Amino acid sequence: MRLVLGSILSLVIAAAIGLGATWLAVTRGVAFGAITLGAWTAYPKAGTVEIDPYARAFIARTGVLPIGLGDGVAFTARTDDSGRPLDGRCDVLVTGITPQARFFTITLYGLDGRLIANSLNRHGFTSQELVRRGDGGFDIAVAPRARPGNWLPTAGVERYLLVLRFYDTPVGIATRVEREAPMPAIKRSEQCP
Repeated sequence: MRLVLGSILSLVIAAAIGLGATWLAVTRGVAFGAITLGAWTAYPKAGTVEIDPYARAFIARTGVLPIGLGDGVAFTARTDDSGRPLDGRCDVLVTGITPQARFFTITLYGLDGRLIANSLNRHGFTSQELVRRGDGGFDIAVAPRARPGNWLPTAGVERYLLVLRFYDTPVGIATRVEREAPMPAIKRSEQCP
């Protein structure tokens, strides 16, 4: 009897751990083969036939259409460079240069994957719209109040994420270090807790 109860308990614990890990992977977008460059993370195999089962389940659950590897790659940032979650009540500066790409976009989303509503209907920038510095770099203020230059309004939401999509780029599965693909830095204002 003890053996049967011990076996049942072991199976229940194993099932709970397995289902919990799967739920976490599907709801948080965790997948294998991630490229992490600073605060930016991409899953380049998500748009290929080599996609892992967790990424496939996440895509099926959310309805997000991944970029095909031959077309480009999408990087997502949920935190700043020091690991703090992106807070729409704080001023954040996205600054620097991007890897070589024919075209790129940077877009502001809520954690639910929807665009954040604001009075300007400004949700992102394309590489052609950005006002650039003389060295080719750019500065984008992501903040609740208007800023001069490149400004993305957060509407004061508590949490958000940034998605940087590169089209027709050599960045992909073989990219492993930031010197191969220089990514913009994400810095939070000092006044924000």
